[in-house]
Amino acid sequence: MLDATQELTTFDLFNPTEEHRMLREMVRDFVRSEVEPQAEEYNREEKFNTALHRRCGELGLHGCTVSEDDGGSGMDPLASVIIHEELSWSDPGFALAYLAHSILFVNNFYFNSNDEQRARILPQVLSGEWLGGMGMTEPGAGTDVLAMTTSAVRDGDIYRLNGRKIWITNGGYDSETLGDVFLIYAKVGEKISSFVVEKGMPGFALGQKFADKLGMRSSMTFELVLENCEVPVANRLGEEGDSKIHMMRNLEIERVTLAAMSLGMAMRCLEVMVDYANQREAFGVPIRQHGQIQHYIANAYAQYKAARIYVYDTARRMRLTETNQRVDADGVKLVAAAMGKSVADAAIQVLGGNGYIAEYVVERMWRDAKLIEIGGGTLEAHEKNITKDLSRDASWITRGA
Repeated sequence: MLDATQELTTFDLFNPTEEHRMLREMVRDFVRSEVEPQAEEYNREEKFNTALHRRCGELGLHGCTVSEDDGGSGMDPLASVIIHEELSWSDPGFALAYLAHSILFVNNFYFNSNDEQRARILPQVLSGEWLGGMGMTEPGAGTDVLAMTTSAVRDGDIYRLNGRKIWITNGGYDSETLGDVFLIYAKVGEKISSFVVEKGMPGFALGQKFADKLGMRSSMTFELVLENCEVPVANRLGEEGDSKIHMMRNLEIERVTLAAMSLGMAMRCLEVMVDYANQREAFGVPIRQHGQIQHYIANAYAQYKAARIYVYDTARRMRLTETNQRVDADGVKLVAAAMGKSVADAAIQVLGGNGYIAEYVVERMWRDAKLIEIGGGTLEAHEKNITKDLSRDASWITRGA
C-alpha cells in the first residue's frame, strides 16, 4: 500500500515529455490557423497546397525523425504520431501528402543513406523546397509487394530502371509537374534494391493522374513511368539487393502514422457529433437525450479512446532502427482504420441530413477514413501478418504485460 503522503508519479502517454507537449501545441496552433482555413477548398478542387508543404519545412516538421546533427528535430515515432493526428483533425488529404514526404521518403532515405547522399538531398527535402515520395506499388504488385517487376540493370556508372509505379502520393504537384525526388524500389536480379530517382533524370516521367478520388483529394496521386531511366550508381541506397529490410522497416512506421491519421479524423468527428447533439432538438429535447443518439456517441468515444491508447503505446515502444515490430504496427492500423471509419459513419448518422453535406465536415472525414483501410496495407494483409507472426512467436500476446 502507498502511504497517504506519497505522491504518484504521473505518466502522460500522449505527451510523455515537455518536448512532445510543446510539439503538439505548436502543430495544433498551426492546424487551426493555417491548415483549417484552406482544407475544404483544396479538397474540393483537388489541389496540393505547395505553400503549406513549405510551411511545414519552416516549422521543422519534415525532419521529425532526422537527427539534429543532420538538420532535423531528432524526435521519435511518438512525435510523428502527434503530428499526423493533429494534421488529420483538419485535412487528412494534406496529412497523407505530409506522410508520403516525411515518412515514406525522408525517414526511409535518412536511415538508409550515406553521408554524401544526406548532404546533397536532406536540405531540400527538410525545407520543403523539394516534394518527395516513394514508389513501391505496381499494377500487378500491391499487397504482394515482393512480386514487383520494376527492374534495375547496371550499365557502368548508372542503372537503367524499367517499370511502372502506381498510386504514388506526391507523384506530381499537378498533371504537368513531376514531384522532385522519389525512393524507388526495383529488382536487381531477384533481390530488391532502392534508388533515389530525381526529376529530370532521362527516362523518368509522370504518368496518369488518378483524379476524382473518393477521398484524400488534397493529396495528388499519380503513376510514375520509368523507361530506361538512367540513375547514377551513387543514387543507390545501401548495397545492391539489401533493400527488402529497408522496405519492411519503413512499412512499420508508415502503418503507425496512418493509424494516427485515423485518430485525428475520429477526434474531429466526435467533437462535431457531440456539439450537434447538444444543440439540435427533437421532440422538445436535445437529441443527446435520446437513447439511439447516446448509443452512437458513447460507442464512438470508447472505440476512439481504446484505439488511441494502442497507437500511442505502440509508437512509444517503436525503435526506428529496429525490425520485428510488425505485429503491433499492423495491429494498430487494423484497429484504428476500422475505428476511424466507424466513428465518421456514426457522426453522419447523428447529424442526419446535415451529416451528408460538406458544411459539417464529417462527410469528408468519412470519405478520407476509407483510405486507411486500404493504403499502406489492406485490413486483410494486416490480419494475415498478425496471425503469421503470432503463430511464430506467441510471446507477443503478453509482451509488456
